[in-house]
Amino acid sequence: MRILSGIQPSGEPHLGNYFGAMRQHVELMAKGEAIYFLADYHSMTSIRDAGERRRYTRELALDYLALGLDPERAILYRQSDLPEVCELAWILTTVTPMGLLERAHSFKDKVAQGLAVNHGLFAYPVLMAADILIYNADIVPVGQDQKQHLEMTRDIAGAFNHAYGREVFKLPDPMILEHVAVVPGTDGRKMSKSYGNTIRMFAPQGEIKKAVMGIVTDSTPVDQPKDVSASLFQLWALFATESERAALFARAKAGGLGYGEVKKDLLARITAHFAPLRERRAQWEQRGHDVEDVLRDGARRAREIARPVLEAARDAAGLGAAKAGA
Repeated sequence: MRILSGIQPSGEPHLGNYFGAMRQHVELMAKGEAIYFLADYHSMTSIRDAGERRRYTRELALDYLALGLDPERAILYRQSDLPEVCELAWILTTVTPMGLLERAHSFKDKVAQGLAVNHGLFAYPVLMAADILIYNADIVPVGQDQKQHLEMTRDIAGAFNHAYGREVFKLPDPMILEHVAVVPGTDGRKMSKSYGNTIRMFAPQGEIKKAVMGIVTDSTPVDQPKDVSASLFQLWALFATESERAALFARAKAGGLGYGEVKKDLLARITAHFAPLRERRAQWEQRGHDVEDVLRDGARRAREIARPVLEAARDAAGLGAAKAGA
């Protein structure tokens, strides 16, 4: 089973990225042939600083290695080290209906927010489809909110296969990460870099403490019952066992538990959870060029899988010289 996923280096990863995708990516190495890419091409729709993009991409690679991704068992590479994906994106663009792209939730959301949009953002799903189809991936792990992208990828693959009368592309199946809850940010909204409400995984301890202590709560007195669906409790619950959650939630509902106590315990749990990962990250960082070696080797291994698929698409579409005997 071939598993494919990517994450955009548009900022330093936070708890939402960790619980929403990155942790699962590392766990999935044991399930099949895992391929993960750092989507720096995709980041071009929002980042305009070259140095910032390179820094975020390298930091993201370090984060994955710190979380336990084993480059001997999984392929980790930088998207821009495989320009073949852009050629395939153009090929797929020619069979992608405009209406399909106009219906993309992510594009419509950006327009509704009044954000400046560009063709890259509009055509984002086609590049994403190329990322997936160039490996004939079997499974793509996604959250429920990303399911539409997989459906669009299947539609695009089907359109190409139909247009050229060949089953060049396998239609991938989504692996919906149903057990992954939306991680709340410090202001109660979904944790997101665009909202400025994140808690970064490997931020300095002082920054993490400031973020945790700044989590927005209401003015309910200590002796009164608390709403355990509030973001503070839901963040805390991510680091607790089932029995610990049951005990603390019972205390909260009964009254007598202050928000300050929960915040202090949450800070201690975040610190303890990421301490060994932080140490592993520091070790990789000290090894300098080793990170680049991992990414270069990942791109080499990825290309070995991707190239035959691209060649099959080119041949089906009549691009380049005909194969002998064709």
